[in-house]
Amino acid sequence: MTTVGIPAGWPATEEQARAVQDALRQRVVLDEPGPPPGTGQVTGVDVAYDDERDVVAAAAVVLDAASLDVVAEATAVGRISFPYVPGLLAFREIPTVLAALDALPCPPGLVVCDGYGLAHPRRFGLASHLGVLTGLPTIGVAKNPFTFAHDNPPAPRGSWSPLLAGDEEVGRALRTRDGVKPVFVSVGHRVSLGNACAHTLALTPAYRLPETTRRADALCRAALREASGRHA
Repeated sequence: MTTVGIPAGWPATEEQARAVQDALRQRVVLDEPGPPPGTGQVTGVDVAYDDERDVVAAAAVVLDAASLDVVAEATAVGRISFPYVPGLLAFREIPTVLAALDALPCPPGLVVCDGYGLAHPRRFGLASHLGVLTGLPTIGVAKNPFTFAHDNPPAPRGSWSPLLAGDEEVGRALRTRDGVKPVFVSVGHRVSLGNACAHTLALTPAYRLPETTRRADALCRAALREASGRHA
């Protein structure tokens, strides 16, 4: 497990964080398809918090995209690097997520975030932020639609409806299980929306949420329990 400090010069105010978002958003790449689903490696990242002890734990879990077997995993813990502000959650998570990715013994391939990319009020959620900083192809697969509107997709697995900000499609509500609540897929960086949805379906053979997210969620929670025990 890697221990992480708050990076020098990290934004400390909402104004500073929004300025960083504005600058980095210009570097998002939207005209690449991304890797084909079921090929290479795909990595899930997730974080867990202990606000009382000011601890955040991040996990990165690499899966073989064809078999969904675990190839490698890494964790990192550190201090929470930014206060809770809706729309600025990436600033709480990025330092430890980057440390977990850096600790992997192999290339991560496509990175799947438990959150948002373009489906974000400022069009720059964690998946986009992480993609720009690392250069990796990234997507966001979220459990809820944030503030955006959508029609309910038809019941069969694979059905989808656009996630809309007015007339702008910022993502898709995607049904990963027949008759089960959809997930909300958006582009992060260097992946098309259609390909992001195809990856999400490839990663959900048995459950609503991608295997990448399920594995990373379990691992970061275990890392947080261990770190919180040390800080008790």
